[in-house]
Amino acid sequence: MPLTEPDLTAGLKLLAHPVRLRILALLGGEDAVELAVGELAKALGLSQSRVSNQLRHLREAGLLAERHQGTSCLLRLAPRQSGGLFARLWSHIDTELAHLPEHSADRARLVRVLTERGDQAGAFFDRLAGEWDYRAGDFESGSGRTSALLGLFPRSGTYADIGCGTGYMSRPLLGVADKLLLVDRSQGMLDEARRRLAPESRGTALEFHQGSSDALPIESASLDGLVAGLLLHHVEDLDVALGEFCRVLKPGGAATVLELLPHREEWMREALGDRHLGLEPRDVLAAFERAGFQSAKLDDVDDHYRPGADSDLSLFLVRAKTPVHP
Repeated sequence: MPLTEPDLTAGLKLLAHPVRLRILALLGGEDAVELAVGELAKALGLSQSRVSNQLRHLREAGLLAERHQGTSCLLRLAPRQSGGLFARLWSHIDTELAHLPEHSADRARLVRVLTERGDQAGAFFDRLAGEWDYRAGDFESGSGRTSALLGLFPRSGTYADIGCGTGYMSRPLLGVADKLLLVDRSQGMLDEARRRLAPESRGTALEFHQGSSDALPIESASLDGLVAGLLLHHVEDLDVALGEFCRVLKPGGAATVLELLPHREEWMREALGDRHLGLEPRDVLAAFERAGFQSAKLDDVDDHYRPGADSDLSLFLVRAKTPVHP
């Protein structure tokens, strides 16, 4: 459909404002993350009212997608959903925005904002550590954990429980694994796991490490296997997390994740800190493959997660191994 002069003028005017271009540079790109308005304002070094005013223009043009999480509204760039002129213009300018004079400083501030977000998430789980098992609910039978750990055989060697929480996934490995690393971003959760597991370690050497899944505090190629139970729906970027999983495993090392299928329990975002309402198994399989794993395999789970009295959520397992180098 041919463009009219008013359409073209309006489109070019929208994209000509310097603050709007800086917003587009942060919300666009392959590595972009969802940001709340306050986070975006901090990253730009501008007042929230000034940023909100410019966001209004982008929103009216259909360039923004919004997702509500608790009381926050998270924004991301979605130029293609508006179609037509804006999608075509974006395809030409997105790679040029990194050359804006302010972009380097904006990106540096954004890193600090995201670090602060991670610290706040850790503090959230710190507060809930002592009551987590009560608040987070339980499993119907526990067979999902058993199935996940069966994928790690043989279990002698060095293993890790990533996003260990209070140690639910780790307990069956006590007395079997030679060494077990428990990793969580929340020190409160690690303290609770230590309190529960250390007295019954049964000869397994336990180490507790505070760290996030996107920068694991584990040496490369040092693990025989790892498990992550209900972690990935808390993760910002699957590719980064699974890339870290691959990095810390030895050649031929095994990874197994237990996860929730997509569901509609919106209350879990605020009450349990969930970032995603479950995950599509095909997306997790694809992320494993992109991370460099081989033989990624999906398994059904004859178990359910029950985080609330009226919630009965389905689970799935993905198992994979790192390549064995010749």
